[in-house]
Amino acid sequence: MNEKNLTNEWFIGRQNDFESSARSYPRKFPFALSKAKGSWIEDVEGNKYLDFLCGAGTLALGHNDEEVNKAMIDLLQSGAPLHTLDLTTPVKDKYVETIFSILPKEMQGNVKIQFCSPSGTDAVDAAIKLCKTATGRGTVIAFSGGYHGMGHGAMALTGNLNAKTKVQNLMPGVQFMPYPNSYRCPFGLGGEAGTKAACAYFERALKDPESGITRPAAVIIEPIQGEGGVVPAPAEFLQTVRRVTKELGIPMIVDEIQCGIGRSGNVFAFEESGIIPDVILMSKAIGGSQPMSVVVYNKELDKWTAGAHAGTFRGNQLAMAAGTVVLRRISDPAFLSEVRRKGERIRSALEKLQKEVSIIGDVRGRGLMQGIEFIDPNGEKDIMGHPEPSGTIAADVQKRCFENHLVMEKGGRNGSVMRCLCALTVTDDEIDTMLSIFSKVVKEIDSEIR
Repeated sequence: MNEKNLTNEWFIGRQNDFESSARSYPRKFPFALSKAKGSWIEDVEGNKYLDFLCGAGTLALGHNDEEVNKAMIDLLQSGAPLHTLDLTTPVKDKYVETIFSILPKEMQGNVKIQFCSPSGTDAVDAAIKLCKTATGRGTVIAFSGGYHGMGHGAMALTGNLNAKTKVQNLMPGVQFMPYPNSYRCPFGLGGEAGTKAACAYFERALKDPESGITRPAAVIIEPIQGEGGVVPAPAEFLQTVRRVTKELGIPMIVDEIQCGIGRSGNVFAFEESGIIPDVILMSKAIGGSQPMSVVVYNKELDKWTAGAHAGTFRGNQLAMAAGTVVLRRISDPAFLSEVRRKGERIRSALEKLQKEVSIIGDVRGRGLMQGIEFIDPNGEKDIMGHPEPSGTIAADVQKRCFENHLVMEKGGRNGSVMRCLCALTVTDDEIDTMLSIFSKVVKEIDSEIR
């Protein structure tokens, strides 16, 4: 390799030659990264981009946080083991203690933890195995729009059909229920009426002896759907799910892999509703940029025997050292207050932009997890009178943002929702830069459509 080869085009061409067709991000962001710091990334040609994707929410403290890096460097220089399977170490002991310390008080002292293989998908699969073992039952209830990973079991619990329809015979016994969405209400009602309908449907389906739905081993839910388009579950709905599952002896699993660890403005997104789940899934940010996933669960579910669940890379000591720093920082009430303030600042600006253009149908989210749903104002309308979601317009917004050196990802129905997954340490100046680029792009596209 010589200097003339150090171009984005050269690296992308090589990646295209040797990497699987399953790759996704390089198709949207055709560059090769060389440096990163905070909320900024730099490609091999020296171009700098504002990163509002941050490892799909993994980098809670941004790229190369100094305290996080120091924790990893100190561990590397200490001579401590880096790979320990599920053997314990002082680093692991401190990490577990820190995870337990950020749990709601009602859970502290009454939980166990299972370390999984590195990805969030692995935590999902482990939790399903745990609940099936504990209850002796075999089915699982999930929700439309939910995303729980791309593994064979986790994908069965995921709502999006694009990947599922090409892989036959996924984990059987999954029953999907409607998830309240005020803007795209599955009942055609919206607002409080839509929430009440979702609550009634869930309770009736599980308690009606003629519903055809047998009592499941677990109910799994995202308190804020991420890949499904940044859709927060109303507090009333989460409270209903918790009450009904408790009454029927069904473990409730909350998937906090993307929406948790401070992103919502609370340590966990479910906390706003006041519920206490049986199982919490954590990954992404908990490893401080390194791979890590865990399941934290009520001791009563611990019916496993030795070796019932395993994984070679569940002893990632670098992730535990780095993750301890992240967990301590994000659980600081002052830090969380700043997340909420910055989130409200972004939300307010986006709602103002929505009023100025015709292609934004909805702005929603909590904290620094915000979604902007794009619509075709000239297209057909749904049952509620809203124009259909437009993945085409969202893709154009994403492309032009990238050309203006802003990296953001899409999600939601038809890929119509642009999502804010920036570092929780993002500055006000960086927020202003993002809003300036995003508003400029949206207004340009809106004027072209009108």
